[in-house]
Amino acid sequence: MTATTPRGLIVAAFIAAAGQLAAPARAQSDFPSAISVTGEATISVPPDLAQVDAGVASDAKTAREASEVNNAAMAKVLSALKAAGVAEKDYQTSRLSLQPQYPPNRSGPAPIVGYHANNRVTIRLRDITKVANVIDTLVAAGANDIGGINFMVSQASKLLDDARTQAIADARRKAEIYAKAAGVTLGEPLSISEGGSPGPLFRSKMAAPMAIAPVAQGEETLSVAVNVSWAIKQGQ
Repeated sequence: MTATTPRGLIVAAFIAAAGQLAAPARAQSDFPSAISVTGEATISVPPDLAQVDAGVASDAKTAREASEVNNAAMAKVLSALKAAGVAEKDYQTSRLSLQPQYPPNRSGPAPIVGYHANNRVTIRLRDITKVANVIDTLVAAGANDIGGINFMVSQASKLLDDARTQAIADARRKAEIYAKAAGVTLGEPLSISEGGSPGPLFRSKMAAPMAIAPVAQGEETLSVAVNVSWAIKQGQ
């Protein structure tokens, strides 16, 4: 006995298959034509803020003695900063530690031979011409661990916004070059995203030795990159 397939089922299967073949074509035609570019901008400015990291390290036989010696030394440092005209709001303790010390190169359980106390303070200077003088003050007052100097720009956010505007203009310029070369016309932006984390490309930083040395602040270079996709006008 020969099995037969209803005519209606054959027609329905044909229509379904035709629809599946047409779907990719519709998907491709619905996808907008676009030109995607990356716009970049940099702004270089001299820094107007400085941050100095300094500390006092003390060693003693007992934890109490190490703490007392360290506290007294740091009190002198803070008093010297205040006398030098640094406002109290512009410096704060950034680290305070007290650690036991052990004899080196000893196998097995080692006895505690002393204690090491460290107290660090971070100072913000709104006049970068005073950096060298402040370091001199710190060292003279008893700071024996100058960690380093960071130079910064106080209006970095505003400058980055200016760089973003320039980066968008750079993206349009590049897109128009590609559009002209391809013989098409740019439409509206389809997407805009910022690439990476905007910020300084270079931050001038200089570790300060115990003796006073010239301080070079250099420049801050703020950088922004934006990714923009532009539609291509149809019928051009």
